[in-house]
Formats: sequence, structure tokens, C-alpha cells
Amino acid sequence: MIASIAASGDTLRWAELGLSPVALDLGFFQLRWYSLAYIAGIIIGWWYLLKLIAKPGAPMARRHADDLVVDATLGILLGGRLGYVLFYKPLEYLNNPIEIVRVWDGGMSFHGGVIGVSLAIILMARKHKLDWLRIHDYVACTIPFGLFFGRLANFVNGELWGRPGDVPWAMVFPRADELARHPSQLYEAGLEGIGLFLLLWYLFWKTEARLHPGKLVGVFLAGYGVARFTVEFFREPDDHLGLLWFQMSMGQLLTIPMLIGGIWLIVTAKGRYEQAKPDRAGAEAAG
Repeated sequence: MIASIAASGDTLRWAELGLSPVALDLGFFQLRWYSLAYIAGIIIGWWYLLKLIAKPGAPMARRHADDLVVDATLGILLGGRLGYVLFYKPLEYLNNPIEIVRVWDGGMSFHGGVIGVSLAIILMARKHKLDWLRIHDYVACTIPFGLFFGRLANFVNGELWGRPGDVPWAMVFPRADELARHPSQLYEAGLEGIGLFLLLWYLFWKTEARLHPGKLVGVFLAGYGVARFTVEFFREPDDHLGLLWFQMSMGQLLTIPMLIGGIWLIVTAKGRYEQAKPDRAGAEAAG
């Protein structure tokens, strides 16, 4: 069935979409869509963070957000790259350590980026004596922007394609083979980007979830975990890894701790909120 679809003239082909990984080519300089995706995600995320902290009860001020965007950017780049090296190709990079710095050849891990950003938040919060968990809540609401643009860039690059499928929108990716495959990059953009953003938007602006330390970041972790774990059933596993324990991909295995941690943060958020009530009352009385 799949082979016959790929051989038919009606099959969608990525090559016929006229997409190019390069957004601007000046000969001596190339600007790629993947780089623009990172830039757009960081700038729009910072802009949205300023909107969030403008609401009363924010855990930090504008000056903290401005400092954080620089630290978080380093956390994304360093954590994402080192995460990819450790999680996906440790032996290959151990034999050729110089390849670690060749980020322009691709290879970034979202899970590693999350760890990098989290460390940046904790260090900044300790420096300014702020509530690091509530800062995580606010930052979590901004991450779907980067996920959305990043997955669109993966599609434009014709990389991280899906498994073979017979859905009408399946397409042939030239860097894979002649089989029609799921455009799983777009599935991820929709679930991890748009869907997760709308869920966090509602909880932040329409409920009091932002006042419960850990609830929003817990929703983000659990929501991303469900979305990523689901999409991995449609995404082609990495060639050099394939399917691992219990026929799960590396992406699914790395998502399990996020899912468990997210659920725990959601369940325990109300208790942290109640515990902090006396401290808030004392601070208001002193003020």
C-alpha cells in the first residue's frame, strides 16, 4: 500500500514545495531558517514574558527578565548541544570531540535545552533571592513559541521526517527515500507549539494557576510529554539508535521523566500555595 502510494503521481513531494533551508544567501554569508527560528523564539518569548510579569503578583521585575533572556539563550544553546551529544551520539563525539562545536551541522536536543534553561533560571533566582519555581512557571508559558518555530524550521530543512504512512498528506522527503511519510514536524509544531501555548495561555490569564508555584511548569512538562510521546509514534526513529527499550524511541524515553515530574508538580502545587499563604500575609502586613 505505502509503496504504491509513493509511486503514484498524486503523492506529495517535499522537493516540489520549493523550500530551502537558506533564508538569505549573500555568497559570503548565509542565514538559515533554523537560526531564524531560534532568534524568533527567543525574541517573541522575551516579549511575551514582559506581558506576563506586568500582571500583579509576578515573581520578578523587568530588569530580571532582561537579564534572564541572555542567560536562558546560553542555556538553550549549550544545554541543547550538550544534550544532543550525551543523549544521541556520545561515542561518536567522544572519538571526535572537535565535532561538538560544529552546531551549524545540526544536532540540538530539546531535553538538553530545558535543562540548560532551568539551570539559568535557578542561578539567576539565587543571585537575586527570587522564587525560582514561580519563575519557571512564567518562562514555561513562553517556550511554545520556540517549539513552534523550531519544528517549522525542521520541516523547511526537510529533516526529522515521519514514518511511512498512507494518509492523504503524507509526502516523500528526498533525504529519506521514496516512501510517502508523515510530516511529523508539522504534527509537533501543532501540538507542542500551538496546542501547548493555548493551554498555558488559558491557565495563566483565565485562572489563578500562576499563583500556585510549579503548576504552570508542571502543565508544560506533562503537556509536552504527552505531545512528544504521541508524535514519536509517527516520527521516524534516529537511524543510529532505532527503537530502544520496550520498542520506544530515545525521544519517548527522555520524555518519561518530564511527564512524571510534570504530574508531580501539578499535584503538589496547591500545597505549596497554601504553605506560602502565611509568608505572603506577613509580607503584606510589613509593607
